[in-house]
Amino acid sequence: MTKNTGHLIGYARVSTDDQEAQLQHDALTEAGCSRIFTDKASGKNMDRPELAAVLDYLRPGDTLCVWKLDRFARSLIDLVTIVDALSTQGIGFKVLTGALASIDPNTPDGRLMLQVVGAMAEFERSLIKDRTRAGLEAARAQGRTGGRPNVLDADKLAAARARRANGESVTAIAKALGVSRATLYRNLGE
Repeated sequence: MTKNTGHLIGYARVSTDDQEAQLQHDALTEAGCSRIFTDKASGKNMDRPELAAVLDYLRPGDTLCVWKLDRFARSLIDLVTIVDALSTQGIGFKVLTGALASIDPNTPDGRLMLQVVGAMAEFERSLIKDRTRAGLEAARAQGRTGGRPNVLDADKLAAARARRANGESVTAIAKALGVSRATLYRNLGE
């Protein structure tokens, strides 16, 4: 896919600490990556330390290899900017799975496909975001709110206020009511 003769260098990303990058690591290792950089950060945030490290590590002739396009860039602008910068430095770019797996983004045809697929991925993310927002607004309109239920009902809150007015410490009140001090502070407005 790429004409570069240097090393294959991998980049993997998961969005949260709860997620594992093992599937990506296995695929990148099988593809022949000699080194893999891994971020645990949201893709919408381009301030990712391992992405910066891999971009700094790459040398002319190397190829940056990613498991899937959405693990690399979250917007078309970011994707095109990074791939252009790599190309200018003589660094290739390779996607292992998904729509760009069989396309060389360093050719004019491949570049067009990269832009089309990137635009479609960005569009899909926007649709998901809009549907989520609409669903939350509809739930709010029906009187439903998200999140955990409040552990302090009106009676407990009244008791907490009365105890606090009598000079009792937040720690003692929280212990007596079976809630955390943070919950008590938040509900008392202190």
